[in-house]
Amino acid sequence: MEFTTGGRLEVAITPADVGKRVSVRRLAEPGESTERFTDTVGVLTSWDDGVLSITRRTGEEVRIAASSLVAGKVVPARRPTTAPHGASRPLWMAPARRRGPATSARELTEVAARGWPAVETERLGEWTLRASGGFTRRANSVLPVGDPGVPLDDALDRVRDWYAARGLPPYVVVSTGAAGGDELLAAALERRGWTAEARTAVRVGALAPLADTDADTGRVRLSREPDGEWTALYNRSADAPPEAAQVLTGGPSVWFATVPGEDGPAAIGRMVVDGRWAGFAAVEVAPAHRRQGLATLVMAALAQRALEEGASAAYLQVEADNEEAGALYDTLGFTDHHHYHYRRAPQGGPR
Repeated sequence: MEFTTGGRLEVAITPADVGKRVSVRRLAEPGESTERFTDTVGVLTSWDDGVLSITRRTGEEVRIAASSLVAGKVVPARRPTTAPHGASRPLWMAPARRRGPATSARELTEVAARGWPAVETERLGEWTLRASGGFTRRANSVLPVGDPGVPLDDALDRVRDWYAARGLPPYVVVSTGAAGGDELLAAALERRGWTAEARTAVRVGALAPLADTDADTGRVRLSREPDGEWTALYNRSADAPPEAAQVLTGGPSVWFATVPGEDGPAAIGRMVVDGRWAGFAAVEVAPAHRRQGLATLVMAALAQRALEEGASAAYLQVEADNEEAGALYDTLGFTDHHHYHYRRAPQGGPR
């Protein structure tokens, strides 16, 4: 990481750069690292009283004393330049059906919201308040795509009241790590005591490679509704409210995949097709059938159907601490596009 100008380290950022993506180097604190310096890259979200706050791509906030800086600069937004799997060819040289899809965080956020639709919604400016009986945070959180149309504190009061009326905790989902992300909103919520939960990576990939397989996809049963076998394996079924069925079956073109086994379902998955996008979720394998390639088989069968419907790009969401799933999606050519996490309102705190 190059910080020098004419061979000298330089701090070339100021409080006027709040809201921009920056890279900084600071002196490491005693016992923090064996290295003399520590580097941080992210969006500069505040610079107050001699302390900088930088929100990393994953949504984590780092606070740095300005007095510890030895270098800093504004850097351009991240842009993918190579194909998945560490291939050396630039993305523009890859065949169109195998090229990683280009998209904005806003487009992908809106597509994903349509693919996992809430039962009840209400607009607050450009924010969308969503509720579905508590079934998943995704369908029971505020989607802040734009301006709420009122001062932030007033908007958060409205959010608290709306969710309290439905017996639900107030959540706001914030995207980070891509152009147009919500880093400034995340920082504002942090200052107001809204805690971070469930850090998640949004991953994208070309659809065609998922469908290429020598395995027998005829083993996979596809349906428009989740049947009893599918539901039996789905890990959220046990305590699912009635609204769960509406969320699961909602979306432009939804498909459910099941691999039958001798003692019950061996694997399941869900996919929703929306224009060029195919979104994958609920890919699960029964413990007795793991490490047999069934998750890949399920995704291949669903991808083949999505190609038939005209889709060309794939996306999915995986929690940051799910290393096993992340490793699988690596092998299937998925790469991180951006991240998101949820901010939950403090309980009993000031409104």
